[in-house]
Amino acid sequence: MERGGPDGGDGGRGGSVILQGDRHEDSLLRLFYGPEVLAADGQPGRGQQMHGRNAPDLILNVPCGTSVFDADTDAQVCDILFHGQQVVLAAGGAGGRGNVHWKSATHQAPTEHTPGEAGQEFRLRLELKTIADAGLVGFPNAGKSSLLAAISDAHPKVGAYPFTTLNPVIGTAVYPDFSQIRIADIPGLVAGAHQGTGLGVDFLRHLARARVLIFVVDAAGADGRTPWEDLRVLRQELRAYDPALLKRPSLLVANKLDLPAAAANLARLEKSARRKAIAVSTVTGQGLPDLLARLKELIKPVAAGAVQPARPSRSARAPAAAPPDDSGQDLVTEDKLRHASFFDFGRDK
Repeated sequence: MERGGPDGGDGGRGGSVILQGDRHEDSLLRLFYGPEVLAADGQPGRGQQMHGRNAPDLILNVPCGTSVFDADTDAQVCDILFHGQQVVLAAGGAGGRGNVHWKSATHQAPTEHTPGEAGQEFRLRLELKTIADAGLVGFPNAGKSSLLAAISDAHPKVGAYPFTTLNPVIGTAVYPDFSQIRIADIPGLVAGAHQGTGLGVDFLRHLARARVLIFVVDAAGADGRTPWEDLRVLRQELRAYDPALLKRPSLLVANKLDLPAAAANLARLEKSARRKAIAVSTVTGQGLPDLLARLKELIKPVAAGAVQPARPSRSARAPAAAPPDDSGQDLVTEDKLRHASFFDFGRDK
């Protein structure tokens, strides 16, 4: 103003795009159908030196276990591992400066101003990997779903045909001291899974976060295969996908011991595997207490009332090494994307 002097206020900051872990989310479908994500612009400044309103941050809830990668370099950006964890993926830009900053004794009616800064923009790839303490690995129809139902309070679909489990299912085994172990039923693997046969790659990546692997084989050979050959193929597929998986602690479970042929196959299975198998039957309950006890020895879950480590509520855009979600809730975690998809994150221009 010629007589009143400059009074243009600064513009508001643009909103940031924030990823937040949510135990109630079970897939990335929401982002699949809305891949371009934009936070709002800040409001412009006004007369009488009024500062523009800052735009609210855009918070995107994703399942615990979501990994974020740069779509161009494939470098990992962050891991969302537990409920409430927040990561700023794209920070909003600062608002522009109003003409009041150029006021001086010799420049009493300035019209200068600066535009607002552009917010960060990234092209990212999101991938969901199931979070569990232990993962059940086996061929279709090996009895993994029945085993999970027998040792936890999960209720997976059980049927006398292959591929009854099409998405990972998590159950929680609760011990007398109220400590808990989360066990994931990974859909059945077949030969060639590491190359995508039977959607194997989608299934195999859900083992990435499991601390212990539980190899489940049909000791009775009900589908015409032998348990020792099943174990060989399972280990071969894991080695081809990620050799580091075979370095993790593991248990060998010989299932279906209630069938006559199982007992005869058990000795040869142990000889071929060069290790002792835990013989179980989900029908009679044989071996289930031993399996739970062995699993507890390996996982060492924290008993109820023990002090839990503190968790940060928000982290920067960098790989996170946070503890996994241990809420104890039973989740049916479905990665319906099947293949990793691309998502664009940024701020309105």
